[in-house]
Order: sequence, then structure tokens, then C-alpha cells
Amino acid sequence: MQHEPVVRLEGVTKQVSSKTLVENVTLDIPPGQVFGFLGPNGAGKTTTIRMMVGLTSISQGDIKICGSSIKEHFEEAVSHVGAIVENPEMYKFLTGYQNLRHFARMMSGITEARIEEVVRLVGLSNRIHDKVKTYSLGMRQRLGVAQAILHRPKLLILDEPTNGLDPQGIRELRDYLRHLCHEEGTTVFVSSHLLSEMELMCDSVAIIQNGRLIDVRSLKEIREEGQSAAVETGFVVDDPEQALSILEGGTRSNGLITLKLTRDETAEMNARLVRAGIKVYGIHTVTRSLEEQFLEMTGGDPIG
Repeated sequence: MQHEPVVRLEGVTKQVSSKTLVENVTLDIPPGQVFGFLGPNGAGKTTTIRMMVGLTSISQGDIKICGSSIKEHFEEAVSHVGAIVENPEMYKFLTGYQNLRHFARMMSGITEARIEEVVRLVGLSNRIHDKVKTYSLGMRQRLGVAQAILHRPKLLILDEPTNGLDPQGIRELRDYLRHLCHEEGTTVFVSSHLLSEMELMCDSVAIIQNGRLIDVRSLKEIREEGQSAAVETGFVVDDPEQALSILEGGTRSNGLITLKLTRDETAEMNARLVRAGIKVYGIHTVTRSLEEQFLEMTGGDPIG
């Protein structure tokens, strides 16, 4: 059975005076994924997110969250959302726990047990009773995530959450987002201009450029395409001359016989060399990086 998307953007456009910041974006975000929103700075990511959470108006089109329209049923739509747009704001003179209790009082049905549960989920149990002013940026980000998921939202929206984090903080945040997806069933919508982070964090990505949606792809599909494409493959052998007669179209350079092969063709050529009695000491392949594939999609303009 096909699951309904958690979020549906329907021809969403944002205009300010004569300038179009986001143009006719149509996008479905499926449940149970970490979904990336990838684009360079100024591409329209934050503007789109601000429309999704009601911080700015939609010029044309509509956004539906769990079937409810942001335009027509705003309170119902945003009741399904937890979000950190830009940096999480906390009372630094209070402890992490006091911040969460303060936020919980603004919403109905959040118990002490739920607060303890989200603290455990984001890995802050050992520091939750320390004042926020003693937290690292990574810890404040995690506390922000805890605050955003207190009411068990179906959708968690994070705008450039790795900005300013060190590598350890980025890795921790990435692990917690994956954990959230699996433990809580929360769909995570995360924006970034960092392709390397999207690759490690997300199941699927939507690419936005100059306010327009360029493509929507699953990262698994992109990786498989990269593996199936013909790439430069080099063989290190004991008899290059004989190997050249078998590897038709190959060239010899610095003791390496290279030619373009798919992964399956590489295995077949290796078997042919071995059957001919040639010793194969190594096989080197240059696969198309994820970045190269995205550059193709965006016409050569870098993502970030």
C-alpha cells in the first residue's frame, strides 16, 4: 500500500516585490525517511522552510502537512511539526531540563516521563541538569532537537543544523537523526548546502537551485547508478604486453593497463586475464563521485 506523503508542496511560489525567491516547487516528502533539501546558499531553502512552518506567507500554491493545508488549517497542520529554523533559542541561565519543562508547559499532554524519554533519545542524560550556558554548540543543537520532538511530531524540520558544529558534533547529530527516524517514526526534513553531509545523513534528497526544484532522487539509486556506469579501471599485472592483447582498447601507462569498464565487465576482464595465466596484482577503479553526479544534474554549477 502506498503511504501518503507527510508533506506535499503544490506549486509553491514566494515573491517579494518583483523578485521570485521560490518558483513553482512541487514536492512530496514520504514518511519514515531522513529527507534532504540540498542547494547552495541563497537557493531558496530557508524561504521554503519558513513557508512550511508559517513564518512567511505563500505567494502561490499550497503546502499540506499530514493532509492539512498551511493556508486553510494552519493550527492543525503545524501541530504535526517540530522545527529548528536557524539556531535553537534557549534560556542559557536555566538547565537543559528546566528549558524542556518550560517548553512542555506550553503544550498539553507532555509528561515528565516524556521529557526523560527525549533526553535519553538525544543522549543528554549526563548533562541535562547542567546550565545551558555550559553546553557546547552540539549539545545545544541536541537540546533543540529534544525540545522540537517533545510533542511527538510526525515531521521534524531542521534548517542547516550542522552549521558551526565540529566533526564530532556533526556525527553525533547525524546519528541522533537516524535514531529518531527509527525509534520514533519521525520524518526528518533537513536542509543543507553540504553535499558530503547529505550523503551520510539522508535517504533521499531534493535539489533546489535559484528557487527551482532541479531533481528528487534516492541516494541508494544514485550510488547504484555510479557503480553501474563505465569508469576508468586499471589493472596491475605481471605481463603488460600480453594483458594489452586481451584488454581490447586498453592503454598502458606507468605499468598500469587502463580502460573504461562497468563493474560487471571488470570482473569478466579479470577472469579472462587469470585464465590466460596472467597474474593480476591489483585492480584500481575511479568511480564517479556523488558530487560529480550532482554536478551533472545541476548543469555543472556547484551545490556547496
